[in-house]
Amino acid sequence: MSRIAATFSQLKAQGRQALIPFVTAGFPFADVTPELMHAFVAGGADVIELGVPFSDPSADGPVIQKAGDKALSFGIGLAQVLEMVRVFRTQNQTTPVVLMGYANPVERYNQTHGATKAVAGYADDTRATSPFVRDASAAGVDGMLVVDYPPEECLDFAAELKAHDMDLIFLLAPTSTDARMAQVAKIASGYVYYVSLKGVTGSGALDIDAVSAMLPRIRAHVSVPVGVGFGIRDAATARAIGKVADAVVIGSKIIQLIEPLPRDQVAATAQAFLRDMRTALDS
Repeated sequence: MSRIAATFSQLKAQGRQALIPFVTAGFPFADVTPELMHAFVAGGADVIELGVPFSDPSADGPVIQKAGDKALSFGIGLAQVLEMVRVFRTQNQTTPVVLMGYANPVERYNQTHGATKAVAGYADDTRATSPFVRDASAAGVDGMLVVDYPPEECLDFAAELKAHDMDLIFLLAPTSTDARMAQVAKIASGYVYYVSLKGVTGSGALDIDAVSAMLPRIRAHVSVPVGVGFGIRDAATARAIGKVADAVVIGSKIIQLIEPLPRDQVAATAQAFLRDMRTALDS
């Protein structure tokens, strides 16, 4: 069982919802991410999503795009993100870490970090280990959400991750059809991430009733937990979403809170914000 599955199983037994903060790795300071991850945990995070900086994001709104640009200016790429996870794991072996990003950095990493190696016990290439999966597993990554990896193109990648106790997480949207949900359900693991808005991160106002109506449709196809993100900015909204979802994902608001701060205030501010979200979810 993956760390993600174990975490959700424990939360379900407790009658609680997962709190999943997102931050772009390497933002707002190149070296602050492991410290910030520990602050997330201290604030009540159950799973952490780390955004992998990328120059051409398709799902990120202006706030997270700006954060990614700043991280890229510091020289933060996928290799550096994996090192951040390794540093985090020296003190925390239990909190799941999910990398969220795009196909290009993963494909490029595989091109530049050595040949794919066969998994012991398999003579063919169908269960080979790519450099990225090998190194992500070694670093302590628990899941991947690759925005532009469609499910029909991900069977081998999903199997490779599963062989290393990592989960492949997919986005679903208000426009997702039943057929698409069923397709995602065949290979998704860990949880699925329901994008509550038609648009990019940080855009629009969240319609709680629309989310509530959509989740039963998703659960008719998907057996893994359902997290909801995009548009959750305060405790009241987190509490409302927590009544219908298995997890609440918060990203843009955290980025906005920490962006203007001096380095020595970043972790404490994020921790205090998440503590309020955790209290709201548990109330």
